Order: sequence, then C-alpha cells, then structure tokens
Amino acid sequence: MKKIFLKIMTLVFAFSVVSCGDNSKNDGNKAQELSGAGATFPLPFYNVIFEQFAEVNGDAVAYGGIGSGGGVRNLRDKIVDFAGSDAFLSEKEMSEMDSVIHIPTCMGAVVVAYNLDGVDDLKLSGEIIADIFAGKIKKWNDPLLVALNPNITLPNENIIPVFRSDGSGTTFVFTDYLTKVSPMWASEYGSGKSINFPSGQAAKGNPGVASVISQTKNSIGYIGSEYAFAQKIPFASIKNAKGEFVLPSVASISAAASGDIPNDTRTSITNADADGAYPISTFTWMIVYKEQNYSDRTKERAIATLNLLKYIISDKAQSITSKVHYAPLPDKVKELSINNLKIVTFNGVTILQ
Repeated sequence: MKKIFLKIMTLVFAFSVVSCGDNSKNDGNKAQELSGAGATFPLPFYNVIFEQFAEVNGDAVAYGGIGSGGGVRNLRDKIVDFAGSDAFLSEKEMSEMDSVIHIPTCMGAVVVAYNLDGVDDLKLSGEIIADIFAGKIKKWNDPLLVALNPNITLPNENIIPVFRSDGSGTTFVFTDYLTKVSPMWASEYGSGKSINFPSGQAAKGNPGVASVISQTKNSIGYIGSEYAFAQKIPFASIKNAKGEFVLPSVASISAAASGDIPNDTRTSITNADADGAYPISTFTWMIVYKEQNYSDRTKERAIATLNLLKYIISDKAQSITSKVHYAPLPDKVKELSINNLKIVTFNGVTILQ
C-alpha cells in the first residue's frame, strides 16, 4: 500500500493531508491513512471536513485535487480509497468498472466570474453564455450583452474566455447547463468533463481558472463559487428557467435540488424549473467501490472509508457547508446515502449493520 500511496501523491495538483499524531486512535486501534483524489470544486469544504474527521475519528485523509476526471481514473485503477467528482459516472463509465456507489457530500454553485473594470452586477442568460464560450459573441459591448445590461457601460474590448485544461466535473456541470439552454451548444459541443473550446485561455483546476480571471482584464470563466469569494472576483447573476436573475446562495442552490432524486443519487440539477433556483447548481460526490476488498486493502481500511462517508453526511459536517459557500444536503439525499452505504461489502459481507 505504501507504493500505491506514493503513486497517487505524485499526481497531486493541490492536496490536503491530515496527520493523526502517534498513529493510534483513542480506542487503541491503529489509525488508518485514507487516500482520495479528484474534484477541486469541493476542496475548500474537504479541507475543513478532513481535519475535523481526523480529530473525531483518528484517521487521516490525503486528497489530491487533480480534477474529477483524474480522480475517476485513479479509482478505476484501484489506487485510491475514493474518487471525488462533480460529475456522476455515465452508464458507459459504470460498465467499465466494478460496481460503485455515489455518495453526495454537499451542493454548490458554478459561477460565471469576470474581470471588468467598474462592473460588479453583470447579468447573463444561458444563451449568451453559450455564445460567448462558442466564440460567437466576441466583444463586451455586443448588442445582446448591452440589451441585457442597459444600466452598465460595457467596454469595446475583446472577451477572453477562460476554461479548464484538465478533465473536470466543473466543466461537466457548466456544459450540462449550456446544453439545456442553448440548442447551438447542444449540437456543436455537448457536455462532458473535457470540451474543445474554440478560443480563449485554459487553466488547470478551479484555483488555476480563478487565478487567470483575477489577473486578466476583460476575461470571463466558470469556477466553483468559493474560489470567486476567496479571490474577490465578481460573478454574474444568471437568468433561470423561471426568468429570474439569480445569484448563488444556500437558498437558491437548495431550491435547485427541490425535485425528485433517484435512489442512486446520480442526477443533474442544472437549469432546475423551480422558483428562486440558481441555474448552475450541482451535487458533488465521493465515489467508492461497492466491494471494498481490492488492492490488498484491509477490512479496517474499508471501515475507515465508510466512517469518513458517514461523517461527511452527518449533521455536524453538513453544518459547515454554508460557512465555506456551499449548501447542505437535503434530508432525503442523506437518507438515500445511508441506504447506499449499507450495501457496501468486504469479502461479500456488508460492513454497516
């Protein structure tokens, strides 16, 4: 397992490592060192939760923020205990792996952030966002943008789109939204973790995109809301399915998840048809194997993995979400997640009773 752990850590773009002191827990059992990799979108929340988990449970978590695509690849290669992903696995991806389950950890928003001198209340529609990232709207003072923002003086400057260079669940969420609101985008680009954007500047991870936007005048890009808050980057209010211009908040993200949720929790909540819903909202998941005996893992390691997942969906952990600009899971989703954890096995025997 030491070689496996070192292999995953060499792939880390941003990481969180929590130490558990003398490598023993209060109950006398050996502390476990869990490893995961994937989405950067929930990383600010995970940094807090992993530290709390170590204090409460005595087990450490090392997490590499390498993007959802990289996390899923590492899980498929069986070199991590869990993958973090903002995109649930497709049926094709599910068929290429041993059976997995998805456990939502929180909800969040993908914001459209921008860098425009003197502008802090930009309004955008899904169609206009799609046209910008498709290179069809090239100037900030395009008539369509001016008509949507009559009280703002928009510059006669080229728009610089910024997008993810790595396989990204944030890209999946963003493009999933665009396919729902723009027939052009749906036919020419579609949705996915990696998209061939026609122009602009690429950057790695949410931190990378946020950094480029903050340093580049006249730029626009999509990032997790926490990264915009952290770097004080303005972001647009976006027209939702009800015709309302909405900013992300605990209330508007929660409104997006007010519909039916399937038992396996694999669902998209973008462009939700609900009053007050922020249109680019999403769940983010941790994905684990249903059968936990793989790559010489011990039962104790499997138990620690499930303890981590149980802790993340606990009321104590969920109470942290709003403090770091995410939204807590609905009670129904927590109930579904507990039911799904009850089918996880080690050598065919369920772990949770």
